[in-house]
Amino acid sequence: MTLALQDYPNPECFDELIDEHGMPRRIACALFDHLNGFSEADLQERKAAAEAEILSMGITFTVYCENEGSIDRAWPFDIIPRLIRAEEWEGVERGLKQRTRALNLFINDIYHAQDIVRDGVFPRELLADSRNFRPECVGIDPPLGVWAHVCGTDLVKDKDGRFYVLEDNLRVPSGVSYMLENRLVMKRVLPELFESYAIGPVDDYPAQLRQCLASLAPMANPQIVVLTPGIYNSAYFEHAYLAQQMGAELVEGRDLVVGSDDCVYMRTIEGLHKVDVVYRRIDDLFLDPETFNPESVLGVPGLIRAWKKGKVALANAPGAGVADDKVVYTYVPDIIRYYLNEEPILPNVPSYRCVDPEECRYVLDHLDQLVVKPANESGGYGMLIGPRARREERVEFAERIRRDPRNYMAQPMLTLSTAPTLVDHRAEPRHLDLRPFILSGRDIYVTNGGLTRVALQKGSTVVNSSQGGGSKDTWIIDGKGA
Repeated sequence: MTLALQDYPNPECFDELIDEHGMPRRIACALFDHLNGFSEADLQERKAAAEAEILSMGITFTVYCENEGSIDRAWPFDIIPRLIRAEEWEGVERGLKQRTRALNLFINDIYHAQDIVRDGVFPRELLADSRNFRPECVGIDPPLGVWAHVCGTDLVKDKDGRFYVLEDNLRVPSGVSYMLENRLVMKRVLPELFESYAIGPVDDYPAQLRQCLASLAPMANPQIVVLTPGIYNSAYFEHAYLAQQMGAELVEGRDLVVGSDDCVYMRTIEGLHKVDVVYRRIDDLFLDPETFNPESVLGVPGLIRAWKKGKVALANAPGAGVADDKVVYTYVPDIIRYYLNEEPILPNVPSYRCVDPEECRYVLDHLDQLVVKPANESGGYGMLIGPRARREERVEFAERIRRDPRNYMAQPMLTLSTAPTLVDHRAEPRHLDLRPFILSGRDIYVTNGGLTRVALQKGSTVVNSSQGGGSKDTWIIDGKGA
């Protein structure tokens, strides 16, 4: 194994750590000086130590539909971190806060006066066809007027080296526990690197999350619970981890009951304990069989009734997913201008709306050049990567678009940035993205960096862990000259 850069291919796109001349960027010089001081055996030992740490810490994720079931896997992790200058991150952080403020104003407006629809900025027909609009939430006033308390916004860099927003995840975004664990693993296997850089901390996230959730209740020390679907959910590790880190109770639907006073109670061996805030990790339609899917055994009967009467706070609020729609995403720049009277700080990836007849024709004529995404899927499922699809696949996908144009949007195939990643016995470029997490309560908080996901397959741009992706620790580097 070697990190000798003469073996590293000349970047064909923007590389996070290597410049166009094949040399480390200024920010990465100390990192490469240090790693290049390792022998092959040293590097192999550190890599093996990281894998052993991940196993001993029980860091896993679940992949569905493998061998007709699901399987727990150790979290794939690369020991070469991703580095971002603090000066650059300050702009990203301001952009994420701006975007989250506007999205919360949008959701609140959609469930009240719908001014943005009346003023012709957002089409009424898109709302009518939205799968995540919940009529049951119309007229509700959640605490602080906030609906999306936890947002995971996916960012990518194109060949120009600039961050673009790829999508907003406002329902039950996952991955923050892996961001925290990545940092712990790095500190254990390469502790000396932390003496070379001033690295922004991430370990305050559980405290920030608890503070955000607590701000939704009127009392000083509310009872907070994390509501999980259970051990078979792919993000169960994260649910348990966050509950433990926050000092909150991890509960399933059967652990909670809504009393005749419309308050929510937790069953304990000491009797019923009142619950003030529920950080729910269950999708809307399974949250309360009394209001949504009557077949759900995951939720709590009467939970929405308790929420509507202000007896409990729910995070994220039911109905927040109306803005977690890849077609709605194309309107976010207009949403920012409408509610904040500001220009967007972070640009969207250029997008085509198939619901628009002219743009739909363009998409159908250029399927071999575009990435087409369904409005409400996640995890990289249901999308068409046109340049890599077979002709028959494009023909079949075109028919799907014609049948339901509202459900699709398209974007050009970006040249995602890369970063050196240890593969077999050397460093190779691999494409990546970044998911920062934004908390909205009384204040707005953005993580220092976020979860960097890596497409481990050569040439692949699919970074999702459910489809073979891995991750890196993300360092926000403070210091002049970095």
